[in-house]
Amino acid sequence: MESNNLSTIIANTINELIQNLFSSIDNNIYSYIDDIIFLNTDILSKNNFEDFFNTSSNSILIISNALILAYLLYYCIKLFLSYYSGTQVQRPYQFIFKLVLCSIIMNSSYFICEQFINITDLLTKALQEVGSNFVSKTISFKTLVTELNSVISINGNSLDVFSLTGILKSFCSIGLISLMFSYSIRLIMIKVFIILSPFAILSASLDSFSWFFKSWFKSFFSLLFMQLFITIILIVTLSLKFSNNIISKFLYVSSIYALTKSNTYIRHLIGGISTEFNANLSTLKSFIRMR
Repeated sequence: MESNNLSTIIANTINELIQNLFSSIDNNIYSYIDDIIFLNTDILSKNNFEDFFNTSSNSILIISNALILAYLLYYCIKLFLSYYSGTQVQRPYQFIFKLVLCSIIMNSSYFICEQFINITDLLTKALQEVGSNFVSKTISFKTLVTELNSVISINGNSLDVFSLTGILKSFCSIGLISLMFSYSIRLIMIKVFIILSPFAILSASLDSFSWFFKSWFKSFFSLLFMQLFITIILIVTLSLKFSNNIISKFLYVSSIYALTKSNTYIRHLIGGISTEFNANLSTLKSFIRMR
């Protein structure tokens, strides 16, 4: 008898602790997911990020412009050696034309990246507006979490983590925490690729280094396109008619899983790097994979 009472007390304590944890997560974390995933040009104005591209002596552009001479010297040496080795190199006029063009574009790299982010933001808002008119709901993670808690409630009856509903709610909460990490990595990597943009654009002037530009281009735009892909997943999820039955609960868990795997789907579709939390250590290796 005492053993049964002890088991009940332990189970109730675990349920109460986990319920408090989930409630804390709902109140303090999920409201920020929308700000992390639906990015706009405001991310570039925070923390003086644009100072990386100003005209001071500490600017990234000063370094990248200095590399123009290094590229020119590298090509001259390679062209000279090609006469003795018989190897084929790009023609001088082609190199000069590409170097001048890339140099001009390189010095506008911040503006170009800013406009691509702005275009992505406009397309996202357009998709959200269309989806909102279609499902009569605001297309956002806040709406998704509200719908989720109405189907898998932890505010009404006490949560039982040893029940199917409790297990599903645990999967959803863990999945959404994983989303926070994944989207935070995405935000950081977008800024990293913007800083690398002058060097990537300049590398396109030489055939020997053009692989770096291609890798940068594919990775940067896959991170931006991910925002549109997630918006479509949210529209599809919120368009479903949910009720408080087991099928609806599994559909919601599946939607959370699809969101956590959105980066994987994008990489399979158009390439790019991984922002998954459990694979972030291999990010650099994925980026520098040549040709």
